[in-house]
Amino acid sequence: MGVLRTKPVEQSIRDTDEDGHRLRKDLSALDLTVFGVGVIVGTGIFVLTGRVAREYAGPAVAISFVIAGIVCGLAALCYAEFASTVPVAGSAYTFSYATLGEFPAWIIGWDLILELALGAAVVAVGWSGYAASLLDGMGLHLPSSLAGENANFNIPAVLVVLAVTVLLVTGVKISSRVNAVVVFIKIAVVLLVIVAGLFFVKGSNYHPFIPPAHSSASVQGLKAPLMQVVFGITPVSFGWLGIFIAVSIVFFAFIGFDIVATAAEESRNPQRDLPIGILGSLAICTVLYVAVSLVVVGMQNYRRLSEDAPLADAFKAVGHPTFATIISIGALAGLTTVVLILLLGQSRVFFAMSRDGLLPPWLAAVHPRFGTPYRATILMGVVVAVIAGLIPLSALAELVNIGTLFAFLVVSAGVMILRRTRPDLPRAFRVPLVPVVPILSMLGCLFVMFNLPVETWLRFIGWMVIGSGIYFLYGRGHSRLGAAAPAEEGRRASS
Repeated sequence: MGVLRTKPVEQSIRDTDEDGHRLRKDLSALDLTVFGVGVIVGTGIFVLTGRVAREYAGPAVAISFVIAGIVCGLAALCYAEFASTVPVAGSAYTFSYATLGEFPAWIIGWDLILELALGAAVVAVGWSGYAASLLDGMGLHLPSSLAGENANFNIPAVLVVLAVTVLLVTGVKISSRVNAVVVFIKIAVVLLVIVAGLFFVKGSNYHPFIPPAHSSASVQGLKAPLMQVVFGITPVSFGWLGIFIAVSIVFFAFIGFDIVATAAEESRNPQRDLPIGILGSLAICTVLYVAVSLVVVGMQNYRRLSEDAPLADAFKAVGHPTFATIISIGALAGLTTVVLILLLGQSRVFFAMSRDGLLPPWLAAVHPRFGTPYRATILMGVVVAVIAGLIPLSALAELVNIGTLFAFLVVSAGVMILRRTRPDLPRAFRVPLVPVVPILSMLGCLFVMFNLPVETWLRFIGWMVIGSGIYFLYGRGHSRLGAAAPAEEGRRASS
């Protein structure tokens, strides 16, 4: 067995009923869908649209959103089958443990820590920028050393992380209610952008829809996409290659539907509710993203779009600053829920790994009153707050993308493996056209990964090397599954 020993699905489900490790089942299908929408609608729709349109895709940024949505949709089908079959906290980590083995599962868990913790910190820094902007409009000026991307110590980013950490400790149902209110606000703002923005769209701003490709310093050297380096293609912006680069960046906008799977143990009816939450939130957000991107590039020429606040600044450009203020408030609300749900997912992955013994088991304790993994939540909240306070992380956002894509790829492969090794398992949701859909999902993930910069790949490999070292120094020797193996072999020998 060794590092490839698998944890039976039945054992994973039994572990959820252990005293001291039992999470409270409070979430409905609507709660899960709102969680998904809450984390997906955030940085991508409020920030990334302007950057990728201006630097890589032009008005064709809508095509980039569509392609990214299709890749995520294929992976979402695989997640839905796994989540309904193995309704256990931990998402891709738990799925991998049941199919690929302990070490691959550890690698995925380590990868998810990168994705969720770094993602929450990145969004918190963005939240700080919007908060500083709104306070400036009210006559309250925060010094740049204390707020924004280049702060020496980013106080607003730290405060928002600590605030949502407290909320998560007090109970997932309370968190879901707060999230539902905030999601309603930001969806209303997004719909305002779409409806009001249509009155200011100019057809000339769509021409050319796919600007001609040209060489760009922003995609040279280690910043060049791996695919263009491997195949000897001159790095370019715009054109179809620019659209593909944009896909790898806007993919960050879709991160979130997989967070729904991390809350599997807290779902009332996971076999029915999890597929609804995963697929429903992704479908809603894809439609919103495409609509907003088309409206924004129609309102203002893509060359003049703001990289920091493209939606708000587009309305300022057409003489409607009031709309811009409303949008900024919606963005602030939207980014708050993203931080909250990323931290929710992060703490559940940490909880699952600790319960399995791959991380210190004291982190898997559940609060006797609130029914939440409070130690894991507090620890990760403090870590993310420190990172958000001290480090400007916008340059590292692509690390979140490659980590997510790697997890998607493994889950897609896991569906095919579990279909072969455990065809007897009850599956409330089944991926259609297996193995075609999982294979297409894997190819789509690889395609987007190869369009990420070389430097992102180097950082990702470094993170995986560090994680491997921790597993062999600690996780392998403390694994509950590994400790149980000799006893099980002894029982078989005596019988």
